[in-house]
Amino acid sequence: MKEDEIASLDLEEVKVIAPVGHGAKGVVFLIETGEQSCLALKVISKALLEKKKKEGCGEYKRLSFEQQVLRRFDHPLLPRLRGVIETQNIVGFAIDYCHGGTFHSLRSKQSEKIFSHDTIRFYAVELLLTLEYLHNLGIVYRDLKPENIMIQQNGHIMLVDFDLSTKLNTKTTSHESLSRTNFNSSKLKRKRFKWLLSSRFKSGISPCNGDSELEKEVTICNNTIIEQIQKSNSFVGTEEYVAPEVVGGKGHDFSVDWWSYGVVLYEMLYGITPFRGLNRNETFHNILTKEAELTGMKTALRDLIRRLLEKDPGRRIKVHEIKGHEFFKGVKWDMVLEIARPPYIPHNNNNNNNNNNNEVTDIVGFSQKDVELFVHEIFFPKSGDDDHKK
Repeated sequence: MKEDEIASLDLEEVKVIAPVGHGAKGVVFLIETGEQSCLALKVISKALLEKKKKEGCGEYKRLSFEQQVLRRFDHPLLPRLRGVIETQNIVGFAIDYCHGGTFHSLRSKQSEKIFSHDTIRFYAVELLLTLEYLHNLGIVYRDLKPENIMIQQNGHIMLVDFDLSTKLNTKTTSHESLSRTNFNSSKLKRKRFKWLLSSRFKSGISPCNGDSELEKEVTICNNTIIEQIQKSNSFVGTEEYVAPEVVGGKGHDFSVDWWSYGVVLYEMLYGITPFRGLNRNETFHNILTKEAELTGMKTALRDLIRRLLEKDPGRRIKVHEIKGHEFFKGVKWDMVLEIARPPYIPHNNNNNNNNNNNEVTDIVGFSQKDVELFVHEIFFPKSGDDDHKK
């Protein structure tokens, strides 16, 4: 099979080990292929897609977009599309699997749930490189949060879940594309880069599941070109990480990712997000009106976070300014992924892999019918299964 060809998976020919998590639209299963390679299989109910379609949501289009962008990725910190499935009741696709779990889980295990400045710098560099790569492809991520950052077996991160991402058209090269990092693919082989979705999820916001009161406040205007970059007016994101321009419905571009990036850095430093309220409306009010409390002595990191959490997207720091910021002084951007040693490497490397493979071999696994029924009951818990079992 050619490298650019995507395998069609048969649930009766792969071993479906267990469900490992689910979100608003799909369930993720750990599977093993014939080559004894573990993958993460995201499965979506066709009944749910049809239900969303009737509600005016473009879920089929989102699913297609996510698969398209996964096909395009050629980066050591991003997953690749490894296979697709479709039955009468479900559709899905397989992606790389990560042994290290989520970044949220890793932070939760730290003392006081925070990281040192050096550790923050390591993960901040990798996140920046990942977002820069996406922006160079014209893709705005729109859902950056610790739950979507995975830890690979080699300790490097992997950004996952592109359900809320979109592509923005550009007429000319933007500031976001001024620099492109070169990667040595021979030294950073992608075939061993794996990811795992966590069972922990924070609420995501999409155009079809926002609060009705907030939806009334969102002003949808005609698409405009600002600095020759198309803006999106979709109301998407995860509430604690969403940018002010998204909350205000003013249209947004790549700058929303740098806002979320700032929130993630703040969370690494303080152990909490900066604008969280008692409920969604209070959180949004804080995002629109309050400044982040950057307590402690003045440091380059706090200055960077302050400039990232600028409420005016036009004044918010951009990628070329971020890379030149004092906090990243001395970083060799073209070599960082080859020479930097991750601060945390999952323990199930090397010898433990053989034990894990033996454990997987002993598991009977889920049949296609089991998978379909499990997914159906997740999203339609109160409905009967008679139609589903026909």
